[in-house]
Amino acid sequence: MSYDAWILLTGSLVGLTCGVTGALLVLRKMSMLADAISHTVLLGIVGAFFVTQSLNGLPMFIGAAIVGVLTAFFVQMLDSSGVQSDAAIGVVFTSLFALGVVLISFVGDSVHLDVEHALMGEIAFIPWDTLNFQGMNLGPKAVWMLGSVFLINILVITLFYKEIKLTTFDPQFAVLLGIPVMFIHYLLMGMISLSTVASFDSVGAILVVAMLIVPGATAYLLTDRFLVLLILSGLIGILSAITGFAFAVWSNVSIAGSIACATGLYFILAFIFSPKHGVLMKKIRNDKFSSSQP
Repeated sequence: MSYDAWILLTGSLVGLTCGVTGALLVLRKMSMLADAISHTVLLGIVGAFFVTQSLNGLPMFIGAAIVGVLTAFFVQMLDSSGVQSDAAIGVVFTSLFALGVVLISFVGDSVHLDVEHALMGEIAFIPWDTLNFQGMNLGPKAVWMLGSVFLINILVITLFYKEIKLTTFDPQFAVLLGIPVMFIHYLLMGMISLSTVASFDSVGAILVVAMLIVPGATAYLLTDRFLVLLILSGLIGILSAITGFAFAVWSNVSIAGSIACATGLYFILAFIFSPKHGVLMKKIRNDKFSSSQP
């Protein structure tokens, strides 16, 4: 594959992986928790490096998943203790992220691990960091990492589809049926953590928030069906990656930033032209109703 094709494939995998999992957060009205997790997993990455002295992908995954679940646990604990949910997210988010920044300063220049790299990422460098096996070039590591996380997420959603759906729309009824609501909640947080750390090298922690939230929010305006919403979120993520990459190449600007802007563009279009929830369609229906009145 060509250099541009690898970048496009990586961006599409980011949009697909984050779009599908992020849609679940949008449905659960926990979108800002994605912002918190996307930053606090930095602590997990740094912690994994201090333990293993390696930037190998598996320890990073494990560290990020642990800290992501801890973030959700601490937020839930503070929320149940009477602290407002937005304040709980703010306290946990800033504390764990700041701890990660402090710890990363001890690494210094010994390894390629810094705050700017974790927050901003650089998708243009992805094709050069390849996976080699017995002398064979298997392509960028980011593609394998994102592809693996996507398959894990799809497997989890498939195995726990009914449980995820019930706990999303009616958690009280799910409790009555004996479904482990908190287990499903933390399972989702683990999925978000893995999706976030897999996207670090591509778009960074800041821009991955857009990929986690905006495609799901856009799909929410277009359909009321759960499965269709998940599929649409992934497709919008892919379409955003393609559109953003094309614009970045044409105008010679940041690829990751263009992809994030593309998600916002599609949200605005859905917000205006959505058949059911769009501002324009609502205005047309209101005008028709007003004109039909005597």
